[in-house]
Amino acid sequence: MTTSSNRIRPSNPIRPSNPIRRTWTLAIVSVGLFMVVLDNLVVNVALPSIHRDLGASIQALEWTVNAYVLAYAVFLLTGAALGDRFGRRRMFIAGIALFTAASAASALAPSSDLLIAARALQGVGAAIATPLTLTLLADAFPPQQRGLALGVWSGISGIAVALGPLVGGAVIQLSSWHWIFWLNVPIGLVLIPLAARRLTESYGASKRLDLRGLALASSGLFGIVFGLVRSQSQGWTNPVIVAALAAGALLVIAFIAYELRARDPMLPMSFFANRGFAVTNAVSLAMYFGMFGSIFFLSQFLQDVLHNTPLQAGVKLLVWTGATMIVAPLAGFFSERYGSRPFLIAGLALQALALGWLAAITSVHQTYASMIGPFILAGSGMALVFAPAANAVLSSVRTDQAGQASGATNAIRELGGVLGIAVLATVFTNHGGYASPQAFVNGLIPAIWVGVGVLAAGALIAAVLPFSSRADASEHAEAERGAPPAELAQLAA
Repeated sequence: MTTSSNRIRPSNPIRPSNPIRRTWTLAIVSVGLFMVVLDNLVVNVALPSIHRDLGASIQALEWTVNAYVLAYAVFLLTGAALGDRFGRRRMFIAGIALFTAASAASALAPSSDLLIAARALQGVGAAIATPLTLTLLADAFPPQQRGLALGVWSGISGIAVALGPLVGGAVIQLSSWHWIFWLNVPIGLVLIPLAARRLTESYGASKRLDLRGLALASSGLFGIVFGLVRSQSQGWTNPVIVAALAAGALLVIAFIAYELRARDPMLPMSFFANRGFAVTNAVSLAMYFGMFGSIFFLSQFLQDVLHNTPLQAGVKLLVWTGATMIVAPLAGFFSERYGSRPFLIAGLALQALALGWLAAITSVHQTYASMIGPFILAGSGMALVFAPAANAVLSSVRTDQAGQASGATNAIRELGGVLGIAVLATVFTNHGGYASPQAFVNGLIPAIWVGVGVLAAGALIAAVLPFSSRADASEHAEAERGAPPAELAQLAA
């Protein structure tokens, strides 16, 4: 392994224990993640108001959501790579600053076209900041202390998930859609100087930016995500969709081939040779496919079939998302003691059970009381996966590789969510539709069963392909305390 100064930046050692620094880091990155998650959820509730105010077409409303999703998914790997090269604190601040400025631009947008452009910029800012929240945590906390921190980090994300529909519905009912974007601005203006003052700068190992890898990964992900999000309205057989998916897949294959022989790859393919990393990402893909694809329709079911207002639907979903923020910190803490794998298996199994329960009882005459049990199970299952999955990913790589691993994991999860919505939407439209409450239920039930199948498959993968995150964490902790480069290379394999 070469260590010449023109090739490798020294990796960041675990700094002496500093509770104040760790607390500030956890608070700042959690608030940054809170902003991103909250904003993505409140926008869906505002679409009818945006339609009335700006005269936006159905296609424009679709792109108000998709522009963010597309930019976010495409630039996740790029954001992690920029953080490794130019400094994780610096790029985290840049991502939050861009997200804040784009939020103000969205609030001020006088037309749907400008709103879509501002939403795309929001997605870029979020893609830069999101993977760096995990990397900055990995740098601040030694492996044996990350579990509880990751539990709090994912719990804060759960609070954002819980409050998203509620805040969106309340803001729309009390004021106007503009305020769902203005909410981000004061948070960002406070967070930026705090991050500059309280976060410690860190870098990845390589000084070289893998521009060819960035171009191949970004263009490949663009083709795949574009094809997936547009397939919902254009259909899978549309020539544009087929061409986008095919071109995206070929570019991703080209990216993998290039990274296998690159001197300083932006995403070392050796990560996927590590069973803990590979299985955890397969589990995350399955969870985001099955669960978030199902949530997309269940939130509509509360409004379109059970006739709740957006605010009422947001309040009722708190049972689901509230369970997430209660269980997540506990899952993070106990995953340090027992390893991540049991929590991944149990989490996906609970989610599959919850969705199967919902699919079995769904009808046009259903009561909300009958949904409370599966909602609690589903939220608890999600919480059992979030922090342990993040811990397993970080435990499978060195701290100086956390940015690359985080970017890859976030991109895979986002692709899982987009793919889940696209596939479940196809199942929904093939069996039902929006013509009547009964038509909606006819489409919803088979769509949810597809989600159940994917979640069950994820649980099975975690069960039959064992790995030990606790051992990995111990090995990497020893490596970061001074193992020679040759040993570090073996640990990363």
